[in-house]
Amino acid sequence: MVELREARPSEQLSAGAVGTVVDVFNDPPTAYEIEFTDADGRTVAMVRLRADEVVQRDGHL
Repeated sequence: MVELREARPSEQLSAGAVGTVVDVFNDPPTAYEIEFTDADGRTVAMVRLRADEVVQRDGHL
């Protein structure tokens, strides 16, 4: 589980939105495919983000 550091208006995601890492890309720079869902578990967005754009829920990534 990760949180967005900054809002992504183009995906309608606010800063602090919580998502799940579904894939890791090790090409420099490291990036993650993140799935964001609504309260009912429906996918709202699938976004590829760099490591510096998210923070793991416990503060590390």
